[in-house]
Amino acid sequence: MTTETKLMGFVRRSKNGGALKLSVSQNAFESAERYVTSDGTEYVGMIINLNRLRNLLNGEQEVTAISQIVEGPAAEEAS
Repeated sequence: MTTETKLMGFVRRSKNGGALKLSVSQNAFESAERYVTSDGTEYVGMIINLNRLRNLLNGEQEVTAISQIVEGPAAEEAS
């Protein structure tokens, strides 16, 4: 099993700095892997690197990536 990261979009501070602005690609969202909870609700799981988010919040970085971890077959299994 291999693990890859798929770019979903970006996060940045709002112009006034009081909020975070998330921009998720529609194409990435539509093709994203999903999971369903026990109550039947469907979700798309995404991650943001905590160190990069801290840098963003501290003003050391203007933007960082929103990603999805995608697990797939190992290279030898895929062939």
